[in-house]
Amino acid sequence: MNLAYLPSPSQGVWHIGPVPVRAYALCILAGVFTAVWLTGRRWEARGGRREDIADVAIWAVPFGIAGGRLYHVITDPELYFTAGRQPIRALYIWDGGLGIPGAVALGAVGAWLGCRRRGIKLADFADAVAPGLVLAQAIGRWGNYFNQELYGRPSHLPWALRIDPAHRPADMPTVGLYHPTFLYESLWDLGVMALLLWLDHRHHPRLRRGRLFACYVLAYTAGRAWIEALRIDHANRFLGLRLNDYVSLLLFSAALLCLITTRRPRPDDDAPYPPGREGAAEPAPTSN
Repeated sequence: MNLAYLPSPSQGVWHIGPVPVRAYALCILAGVFTAVWLTGRRWEARGGRREDIADVAIWAVPFGIAGGRLYHVITDPELYFTAGRQPIRALYIWDGGLGIPGAVALGAVGAWLGCRRRGIKLADFADAVAPGLVLAQAIGRWGNYFNQELYGRPSHLPWALRIDPAHRPADMPTVGLYHPTFLYESLWDLGVMALLLWLDHRHHPRLRRGRLFACYVLAYTAGRAWIEALRIDHANRFLGLRLNDYVSLLLFSAALLCLITTRRPRPDDDAPYPPGREGAAEPAPTSN
């Protein structure tokens, strides 16, 4: 019998009258606001205007949420579109299920649209946002804690997470303690953030034009690999590996190739806006 373990929260939803307030959503929102704050400070320190970051976030965040959900639904369609399932639940974001690769990929499309309107170099924005992005992931993972989901294999470690019977795997109804993989990933993400901030401070001239963002991808996917090996939630597999493992390997390889092949920026090439577009919003089209 384990005398030490991490308890799960007694509830993850509170009601203010008829309105449900979900801890999962609060964690996501807290991550977003923290990322915008940190990125704004970093952008301002690089000579940009802090308000530009909020404008870009208006585009990037909705795209990112949609991308995260699409990734989850596309990679696990049997959870929603097989016999006995409810397809409408594919829209229930509050139940959990936001894939980080999809969120970053489609969020980048939104960021590109926002950067284009504000006259910002996308690669420089990516470098500025990288520490804040992984910090948002660290905070957002606590939403899985409140939902009692995405935990790992059974564990007897002192920091094992106790899962309530209603949320345990169907084939292990009597097993109560599991690896808190949400916590592992949150701590790993905080470590990645610290690494990126240190690299940016120590090697800033050489890690611009998207190269710091590539370091984020390298470090995050390296951690995701060993965390995925612990998880026991539903996932499609190929040749014994979870689909997310292949995605992480592909992203790791692409980021490494980017660092190897891209030209190191010149020390004097540090302007956050292209010439003639110093933070100005894209002008509205005029009618003829």
